[in-house]
Amino acid sequence: MEEENLDQDMNQNMGNQPESKGLSIAAMVLGIVSVVLYCFVYISIPCSILAIIFGFVGKNKGAKGMAIAGIVLGIIALALYILTWLGVASFVNVFSDTLSDSLSNSLY
Repeated sequence: MEEENLDQDMNQNMGNQPESKGLSIAAMVLGIVSVVLYCFVYISIPCSILAIIFGFVGKNKGAKGMAIAGIVLGIIALALYILTWLGVASFVNVFSDTLSDSLSNSLY
């Protein structure tokens, strides 16, 4: 009799899985790492991509706040990287034009 009750309790508890926070925590940690180390491209870009992926997967499994934080931080790290390189490219373009103009004027 007690065994049957124990089996029923175990079967009922199997359906109620506790929410999984692992992917959400990983997304948030990877997002923080990617923002802090955004100057190190080989670390920041993979961490930010993984933060975004883990965040979207973890958002559906539980711990929604940490998952959203990971997604946002991953996107911020990618945006910082893109803006940094656009700024460098713009600077190089302006500097090369200025340098070529000044060299052509000084030779004549």
